[in-house]
Amino acid sequence: MITSARNPKIQWVRKLQSQPRLRREAGAFVVEGVRLVEEALESGWEAQLVLHSPELDERGRQIVEGFTRGGVPVEAVSTEVLRAASDTQTPQGILAVLSRQTLPLPQQADFIFIPDGVRDPGNLGSMLRSAAAAGVDLVCLPEGGVDPWAPKVLRAAMGAHFHLPLQNLSWEEVGETLKGAGIRTYLADANGGTSYTQVNYRSPVALIIGGEAEGASPPALRLADERVHIPMPGGSESLNAAAAAAILLFEVVRQRRSG
Repeated sequence: MITSARNPKIQWVRKLQSQPRLRREAGAFVVEGVRLVEEALESGWEAQLVLHSPELDERGRQIVEGFTRGGVPVEAVSTEVLRAASDTQTPQGILAVLSRQTLPLPQQADFIFIPDGVRDPGNLGSMLRSAAAAGVDLVCLPEGGVDPWAPKVLRAAMGAHFHLPLQNLSWEEVGETLKGAGIRTYLADANGGTSYTQVNYRSPVALIIGGEAEGASPPALRLADERVHIPMPGGSESLNAAAAAAILLFEVVRQRRSG
């Protein structure tokens, strides 16, 4: 059992938790808690290291056994050491270091989601969770937003990373992707445009949702074919970005299911 937070493996995990640059260079990220680690195991995601502490419950121990059978390095650690390695205040007894990977892209993507400059990790994570639930084919992640593999994003996304193809692209590459797929692009705009229910989303579509503070970036404005807005009769200035994303994503779902 590892009992010192100065152990090199523990130091490496702590740095992965806090340093986006190291996550990029190592091609790795950290997930915590029974539910997320279990989902990583069930999805067949490549793991580099699993840490677990004595308070782990039976469900958690079965997860550890699953990784052990798969040949993944598994280390028992003290409760204090796991707390030192964790990004949360009350760790659930297990965390895993996973390899970054891109899920296979569909041959014909007709439902693309583009978060634009979303810097709040909770908002981005919630957006990804909604995108996965709505059946989005591809998420394009241009520069300017929070690291999608940051701990708080992963927790808010609740496993969406294991089911969504995520691509870090420049805005130029995003434009090429959309042009190649023949997709019409809609930009959410709190200040105007067509009401979101008056747009036909049955054809191939991309949705751009910006962060709340600064609105749409210049590249997003140039890329958009049309702006859409969510009417707010209550007089609010704007919606939370994650809430707006969920409304628009599931309007696409509603229209396509209704034929």
